[in-house]
Amino acid sequence: MAKPIVAVVGRPNVGKSTLFNKLIGQRLSIVEDTPGVTRDRIYAPCEWKGKQFMLVDTGGIEPASNDVILVQMRRQAQVAIDTADVTILVTDMKDGVTATDHEVADMLLKTGKPIILCVNKCDSVGDPPLEFYEFYNLGLGDPLQVSAVHGHGTGDLLDLVYDLLPQEEEEDYGEDVIKVAIVGKPNAGKSSLVNKLAGEERMIVSNIAGTTRDATDSVVENQYGKFVFIDTAGIRRKSKVLENIERYSVLRAHMAVDRSDVCVIMIDATEGFTEQDSKIAGYAHEQGKACIIAINKWDAVEDKTDKTMQEMTKKLEVDFSFMSYAPFIFISAKTGQRLNKLYELIKSVKEKNSLRVSTGVLNDLLAYATARVQPPSDKGKRLKIYYMTQPSTNPPTFVAFVNREELFHFSYRRYIENQIREAFDLKGTPIRLIVRERDTQDTK
Repeated sequence: MAKPIVAVVGRPNVGKSTLFNKLIGQRLSIVEDTPGVTRDRIYAPCEWKGKQFMLVDTGGIEPASNDVILVQMRRQAQVAIDTADVTILVTDMKDGVTATDHEVADMLLKTGKPIILCVNKCDSVGDPPLEFYEFYNLGLGDPLQVSAVHGHGTGDLLDLVYDLLPQEEEEDYGEDVIKVAIVGKPNAGKSSLVNKLAGEERMIVSNIAGTTRDATDSVVENQYGKFVFIDTAGIRRKSKVLENIERYSVLRAHMAVDRSDVCVIMIDATEGFTEQDSKIAGYAHEQGKACIIAINKWDAVEDKTDKTMQEMTKKLEVDFSFMSYAPFIFISAKTGQRLNKLYELIKSVKEKNSLRVSTGVLNDLLAYATARVQPPSDKGKRLKIYYMTQPSTNPPTFVAFVNREELFHFSYRRYIENQIREAFDLKGTPIRLIVRERDTQDTK
C-alpha cells in the first residue's frame, strides 16, 4: 500500500523545517532564520505507533506576494496541500496570529481535509500564555503547543496525525495479478505506454482509481496473464516550474513503487539517462523490487544504424551499474513496438523476484562455490561458511552463517551473490545476502 502524505505548511520563518527535522529524527531540511530558505518540497518517511506515512516539508506561503520565487513556493505548497491526507499548519507563538495565517487557514479549510493547528515556539513548559488562545480565531479547532527546537509537544502532535491518517484499505486484485509501476521522469511516455497497453487489449476489466493520489490503475488481462499498470499520472506538465515539479514527481513515483511488484523504469531515448532516472531507479532497487529499464520513443531516434542500440545499451549499463541485473528493452509506446516482449519480461522478472530455493540446493551451490574459490583468510583465520538458507522472497533474501563476519570481505560476498544469481538465473531482481555470525561455542 502507498504511504499516506502529511504536509507541513505555513508562512515563512515559523519553524516548519525545524519541526520537520524533529519529527523525522534527522537534519534533512535546511534550517536557517531567513524566510524562503526551503523553496522546494522535501519529503521523508516517518513512522508513529507502527503506522508509516510520508512527511512533506514545504516552502513558506505568502498568499499576497507577487515575488517570482514566493509565487513558485506558494504553488509548490498548494500542490502539497492538494495531495496531502493530513495537513499540519505551523504558526508562531512569538508573532501571534497574522493576516497571512488567516489566509493560509482559509486556503486549508477549502480543501475539506483534516488540519492540525500547531503553535510553534512554545518553549516554556506548563500552561500557555493568554496570547495562545488568540489562535482559536483561525477557526481550525484546538491549537497544539509545540516547541520544535526542544521537542515539547511533538509526541502529542504525532498522536493527532496518527488518529487522522486514513485507514488502510486492502487491494482486492488477487494474488495472481502482477502490479506494475510505470515510473520515470516527466514526459518519458508513461501515460502513453499505459494507454497503449490498455487500449489494444480487448479484455480490460476496468479502470479503477488507485490509492496513490494522482495515479490511475489500469487492469489488463490477456494471454500473458493479469496485470495492474500503475501510471503516476499528472506529473507530465508542459509548464515546467524548473526542477520543482520533477522533485515532486519523484515522491509520486516512490508511492507507486511501494505498491508494485515490478517497476518499469522508462527512459526517453531522445534524451538519455538523467539524474532523476537514477533517483527513481535507486529507490526501486532499495525496496527490492523487480525492475525493467524500458527505453521509450525508440521510433523517434533519428539516423539509427545497426550499432545504435548496442551503443546506447553500453552507455546505459554504465549509468545503471548499481542495478546491473535489470534487463533493457527498447520500445515505442506510440507504435506498440516490442510491447508483447515487455509483457513477457514483466512475468519473468516477477517470477525471479518471488523465487524460493530449497536449503539443500542452496548448500550444494555453496559447496561448489567455496571449492572453486576458497574463502578468504586474515592473520591465520579463514572464513568458514557453515550453511545458507533463504528466509524470504521479494526480493530473494539469503542468510549465510559464518564463523567470523569480518572475514566475509566485500569481494567474496559479491562472488557468492554472483554465483547465486548465475545458478538460478535471477535476472531482473535484486538479491539480499545477510551474514550472521554463529556462536563459536556451537561450532565444531
